[in-house]
Amino acid sequence: MILKRQKLGEFQLAKDIGADGVEVDMGPLGQRAMFANGLTNAATRQQFLDQAHELNLGIASIAMSGFYAQSFVQRTNVLQLVQDCIDTMLAMNVKVAFLPLGVNSDLLKHPNLRPQVVGRLRAVGKQAELAGVVIGVETELDADQQIKLLDEIGSPAIKIYYNLANAIQHQRDCVAELQKLGKDRVCQIHLSNQDAHWLQNDTLVNAPEIKSALDKMGWQGWLVIERSRDTNDVHNVKKNYSANAAYLKSIFQLP
Repeated sequence: MILKRQKLGEFQLAKDIGADGVEVDMGPLGQRAMFANGLTNAATRQQFLDQAHELNLGIASIAMSGFYAQSFVQRTNVLQLVQDCIDTMLAMNVKVAFLPLGVNSDLLKHPNLRPQVVGRLRAVGKQAELAGVVIGVETELDADQQIKLLDEIGSPAIKIYYNLANAIQHQRDCVAELQKLGKDRVCQIHLSNQDAHWLQNDTLVNAPEIKSALDKMGWQGWLVIERSRDTNDVHNVKKNYSANAAYLKSIFQLP
């Protein structure tokens, strides 16, 4: 979202923005057989790790964002794609991956796909368990349905990557949902809304209340800013993300 998809410059830009880390992407997928993942190259991967270390930035997670548009159900080589991500995670010492079910496989829009989605996530869970990593799944389901989904999958390596914007779009209470999910089901949080306003100006996002709820839950982890760009200046990456990062730090981090 900062327009540096799997580019070394994402780290300096994140530093300039005032973020503490980056969610590194696996690269484009489209109609390719595999992700366009340059991090399979050891020298390239080491450049990324060295740059992150030099700038004192963390790698929050590895994102399989190609699944936003590509079908998790229809792809015949899903397990191979996920293994590519897991291998990248292990090589970069990252414990969480982001897996959006996207427009083609989300169970709120396509409840008929539930058996296929559950079956594939069970298999993905076994891959992740063997590697000792966590795959965070984003879905538009409400908290009750997300809990049911996790129970059906039955893997400790599959958790919810909670997206604030999904709940807001469906007029659900984010705080109540996070509390219902509990700290052990949520691996990471996209703490931003759709583009319209910066977080500090968005009346639909109550960051202090969210912090209070997460503190009471005992949850700790990365808060990842996805959108919440000012639509009057949506393409100004530094301006939008610097404002959001500074605001969230003022709420969630001690001085």
